[in-house]
Formats: sequence, C-alpha cells, structure tokens
Amino acid sequence: MQNGVPDVIPMLSYEDGIRALEWLTHAFGFVETARVLGPDGKLAHGAMKAGNGLIMLATPTADYQSPKHHRETCEAASKWSKVPWVIDGVLVYVAELDTHFERARAAGATILTGIEEGPPGRRYRAEDFEGHRWFFFERSQ
Repeated sequence: MQNGVPDVIPMLSYEDGIRALEWLTHAFGFVETARVLGPDGKLAHGAMKAGNGLIMLATPTADYQSPKHHRETCEAASKWSKVPWVIDGVLVYVAELDTHFERARAAGATILTGIEEGPPGRRYRAEDFEGHRWFFFERSQ
C-alpha cells in the first residue's frame, strides 16, 4: 500500500451502478468515497472503502449484463453458477462476521453458504443484487 492506496483494487461493473453504491453500503457496510456520473446520468466511476481496502465500480455500457442477468440468458453460465463458491468475486475481511452476516441477509443478499467454521477461518459467501459473489472472512484476533 502506498499513500493509503492498496496495491490491488477490484473493479466491478454493475447494470445499475448508483443502486450498487447504495446497496453495498446498506448490505455490506462499505463506505462510498466517490460518485461520478456520466452525461447519461449513470455511474461513470464509483469508489468504496471496505475496511482498509478499496473497490471501484461503474456502469460501463447499456449492453453490459450483470452475472445474475447473464445466467438468466446463458445456459453455460447458469450451470457453472450452481455451485456456492466464489467463481469470480472479492474476498473481504470483516471484524464481526455474525453481525455482518445478519446485516447482509436482512438487506436481501443471496446467502450462498451459511457461516462456516474451521480452516482457513470463519467465513460465509453471498451474492449481491446483481449476482456478484463476495467471500467474507472474520479477522483473527
């Protein structure tokens, strides 16, 4: 990390980037740090803090399909998404896994696995409203 900027920053596309900023704040507790709208009123660039990490997101084009939408129209994507694993996604460490899990579930996240115990640590997997997969781990004390 240099000047407070992580060395790796996930960049995610959303059909509705503005809603994503708001949903990720509500469901996962991320903190919005940037919102730039394009001339069409869609999210051209957004940034969110997740602990000491950073996530960037945007709505790239009208032709973009979210993972959830893509699964609805593509048989192969539907098949490979039947497993609860994080196929493409983001791993995030959180301080209070139980609290985080309940917050995500209450906000409507699709819970792919309940809280699991054991190596490599306490964790759960979830999908956001557009089908992006997230892997949440509890930080060891």
